[in-house]
Amino acid sequence: MQGVSAMPTFIFYRNRTKVDTLRGADPTALENKIQQYYGSEDGDEAEAVSGHMDLQSFIMKAQCECLNESDEHSLEHGLNSGGGYLQSDCDEQLIISIAFNQAVKIHSLKVNAPADKGPKTIRIFINQPRTLDFDLADSYTSVQDLELTPEDLEGNPVNLRYVKFQNVQNIQFFVKDNQAGGEVTQIDHFAIIGSPINTTNMGDFKRVAGKKGESH
Repeated sequence: MQGVSAMPTFIFYRNRTKVDTLRGADPTALENKIQQYYGSEDGDEAEAVSGHMDLQSFIMKAQCECLNESDEHSLEHGLNSGGGYLQSDCDEQLIISIAFNQAVKIHSLKVNAPADKGPKTIRIFINQPRTLDFDLADSYTSVQDLELTPEDLEGNPVNLRYVKFQNVQNIQFFVKDNQAGGEVTQIDHFAIIGSPINTTNMGDFKRVAGKKGESH
């Protein structure tokens, strides 16, 4: 049960969802896992959004990409909250492609960005077989279009049409322009808030042996 095959085994949950497993007595690895899943203030704030969480731990960063990102200020900087930022290169537009390691439901976004350089128009696409180019992102029918205000760029949750984002394997954001209409778009931090589809209900576990109330 729960795939426990070694002692000790640490199983990590968030919002009753199994997110990771660590086997063996490695204090440093255990501390890193605790910091990853429970040590950030951003994660605690995300959980206050209708019981959802920051989906960062479900993102497969090796399969993510950003078109027109600056070499010095890449997507990785925008996904992490520990400093740095994502910045566009040749012009103001960006295409951000995010892949998850399992299907998720997406409730909202949190964007921190400068009031002038922050994104304004964002077109959202899901479950595409490959990353769209800029022409396709401009012409395809999106799942939802957002018009962000400067207030939206302060890390406040920007709600999506939740019913449209119930089974998401990958998601792409076409940042069409920025607030001031300049040539450079900047995103300090970008978080996707939601929950995995496969959640664990503790009440569904079957007893290994004996009946309720019996000691083992």
